[in-house]
Amino acid sequence: MSFSDDEVARYARHLVLTEVGGPGQQRLKAARVLVIGAGGLGSPLVQYLAAAGIGTIGIVDDDAVALSNLQRQVLHGTADVGRPKVESAADAVRDINPHVAVETHRLRLTADNADALIAAYDVIADGSDNFETRFLVADRAEALKRPLVTAAVGRFDGSLTVLMPYEDRDGARNPRYRDLFPEPPPLGLVPSCAEAGILGAVTGILGTLQAAEVLKLVLGIGTPLIGQLLLVDVLCMRFETIAYRRRR
Repeated sequence: MSFSDDEVARYARHLVLTEVGGPGQQRLKAARVLVIGAGGLGSPLVQYLAAAGIGTIGIVDDDAVALSNLQRQVLHGTADVGRPKVESAADAVRDINPHVAVETHRLRLTADNADALIAAYDVIADGSDNFETRFLVADRAEALKRPLVTAAVGRFDGSLTVLMPYEDRDGARNPRYRDLFPEPPPLGLVPSCAEAGILGAVTGILGTLQAAEVLKLVLGIGTPLIGQLLLVDVLCMRFETIAYRRRR
């Protein structure tokens, strides 16, 4: 897989990294990553994946851009209000990097369509804003043996982990999402972003961290957050990592 002169210049800072170089940049160019949600988490996630040169980015979202989104969903601008988020996001990706292919899926992920979507990509990144989707994505990614980078945010905090429960590590099977959260909380127990509010930069921090984990997985470098839950508290700018393991 060769690079054009434009790509060589564009990815110059990657190419000088011994951990990336030409072979690593080729892996990025060949990769297919599915991003679920083009909102607060999905915005920086998609931006950094596009800038890094991920060859194909799939974007799943059934919503339209609202004015209240713009405080944190930086993929979209004022002129995009009312447009489908996947269309606005696709335009943003093309503006960032014309060498990246974008596949838009304007739909809500359900049990009926999840398998076909997830199976078509190498790595899944979940930036959805509801527990129903998070559990569905985690269950189906496990069944289809796709690595999943999943994050969630609150008012001033967030969390991030990497799931590859179909593989072993140190003689033991990697943990599942349900080892962290056995069941979704009762409906209405956890307030939505609209109800509780959120500091916009929180989604920027967690979405960027998601992008870093996706890139590490594609490149095969570093230590992914498998069996580790990263907790970020922005009010006191504290980062903590909690280990968790397979329950059974």
